[in-house]
Amino acid sequence: MKTLKPLLFLLLGSFIFLTSCRTEDDVSIDPPTEQTLLSNSAVADLMKKTSKNDGSFDNIIDNASCFNIALPVTVIANDTEVMVNSLNDYQTIEDIFDADKNDTDTLDIVFPITVVFSDYTTSDVTTYPDLLALIAQCPEENTYDDDIECIDFQYPISASIFNQNNDLVETIVINGDKDMHDFIDDLDDYAAVTINFPITVILADGTSMSINSISELQTVIENAEDTCDEDDDNDYNDDDCNNCTTNDFETIFANCTNWKVDELELNDNHLEDQYSGYVFSFESNGTVTVTENGNTITGTWSVSGSGNNIDFTIDIPNLTDFNGTWKLHEIEKESGETKFELEKGSESELKFKSNC
Repeated sequence: MKTLKPLLFLLLGSFIFLTSCRTEDDVSIDPPTEQTLLSNSAVADLMKKTSKNDGSFDNIIDNASCFNIALPVTVIANDTEVMVNSLNDYQTIEDIFDADKNDTDTLDIVFPITVVFSDYTTSDVTTYPDLLALIAQCPEENTYDDDIECIDFQYPISASIFNQNNDLVETIVINGDKDMHDFIDDLDDYAAVTINFPITVILADGTSMSINSISELQTVIENAEDTCDEDDDNDYNDDDCNNCTTNDFETIFANCTNWKVDELELNDNHLEDQYSGYVFSFESNGTVTVTENGNTITGTWSVSGSGNNIDFTIDIPNLTDFNGTWKLHEIEKESGETKFELEKGSESELKFKSNC
């Protein structure tokens, strides 16, 4: 009996010692199911599609939405060399093309270049025929592709990694779409993964939404998937007013009172010289006053719609060249000058300018 007691205490002490050797980081934790992300699940697939590389933003150069050309790249636009170092430089190319509506726009790429595909893999391209071969593999304009562009993650996002014993072994930080895409690809390497909610997503209209669970994230992405124009086409002019609203006219008409005709093209006929002395004043009550050599004409204007689908309607007696419903193409604000450009069909254009 005396010999048994010390042995019992020794065994008990050893058990206490061994169990106390687990570090705090190795404590077994059951990953919360409402935060657990499973490989090959529907929500993992949606997250991967949302984080794919969208190649349509540089279609003015490559006419391909399934990849983009890595920057920097040099191009020759209408005989003008442009070094494209940032997103702003795509606008420089567009401005060169828009400078003359009646010429034939040309663009040459200086090779070699590197292209980045939707999964962020890259390929070096040394000739134009090689580039054309890659372009031919892309879906046609405005056809289905599997990237989701109408919702974005707001980074950083953190995730917790667990081993087979439910031990928390690592917390990783995801800092961008490529990180997210790689993270989803690697889910099979982990025993269990949780997203550390809440996270924030940005919807197509620019509003942000806080997400608190995996199931909520799946629902939000599914609902947002087809809520915007992904702009997977080669018309670089069709998105110049993505963020335009009817309130923009209230602002520019309040700040700028005297407007002149900068361009007027009807069915390919240029008529702006006929109206060089006309001054237009657009009032907030929907009236427009036109003066020319001491003569005054009063008409009406109205605006409706949003984004790239804003209608601007003019009705001025005896000025039929201006009357009708036009589509807003673009509002340009520069130092000391504001312009707004209207279009009617593909062959008629009206641009007003004010020095304000």
